[in-house]
Parts: sequence; C-alpha cells; structure tokens
Amino acid sequence: MPGAYSQLLLHVVTSTKGRAPWISPEAAERLYPCIGGVVRAEKGSLYRIGLAEDYVHLYLRWWPDGRLSDQMRVVKARSSKWMRETFPELASFAWQEGYSVFSVSKSQEAELKTYIRGPAEHHRTADLRSELLRLLRAHGIAFDETYVFD
Repeated sequence: MPGAYSQLLLHVVTSTKGRAPWISPEAAERLYPCIGGVVRAEKGSLYRIGLAEDYVHLYLRWWPDGRLSDQMRVVKARSSKWMRETFPELASFAWQEGYSVFSVSKSQEAELKTYIRGPAEHHRTADLRSELLRLLRAHGIAFDETYVFD
C-alpha cells in the first residue's frame, strides 16, 4: 500500500495540577483556540473540547506518525505556558502529569460530542473522579484507584 490510512479518534481527559480551579469561564473561552492550534501543529484535529474549572475533555484525531505521550506533553506544555503568559494571576498554572485516553468509535461520535459539550451538566450527577473511574471501568482499563488523581 503506498500510503498510511487511519482514523485514530480519541477522548482524552486531564485535570489541572492538584485539581486547582484555575480555568475561569473567560480563560476557558480563550483556551479552546489555543489548544486547538497546538493540536493542529502536532498534526491532529480537535473536534470538541469541554473545559471546566479544573479539568478538560478533548475529542481529537491524531495522525499515527507520533507517540500520543509526546503529543499530549506538547499540548499540555504549550497550553500551560500560554495560560501563564495570558493570565499573569495564573503564574502557577499547570496540568497534572498524567491523563486518561479512550478510543472512540466513529459510530459514538455524536454522543461523545454531546457529552463533552456540557461538563457542568453531567457533573451535576457525578464528579470528575466518579466519572473517570466509570470510564476506566467501561473501557476495561486496569488501574489502582489510589493513583488515579494526584
């Protein structure tokens, strides 16, 4: 085959360091295009983002020629730097070291986009910790609950 063809659709969840509530509505509105630009620079496409005061959901597509860990390191480093430069009062802003990532079936795309659109709405019934543990279990990912959050 002369080329590589892929459809690597991912749902990524990460939170701010220490779950600090650093992402105000104003910051969230401006952070969306920042993260989108970083994802595009890393040869990806950002389809949906859901930001809350202490975490982010990303629905994106990566090209297969890079490692996800490298791509996420770049997204988090560049967006952290941007937050600190854009909002001087957030001089300590940082993302947590880790993240969770789940593969997404194209047939589930509409449901995921709706879910990500309103993090405040779905967190009325479950906090991020409960939600993330549910996602890890639903995807059959082995984990030690002690180390899920820093």
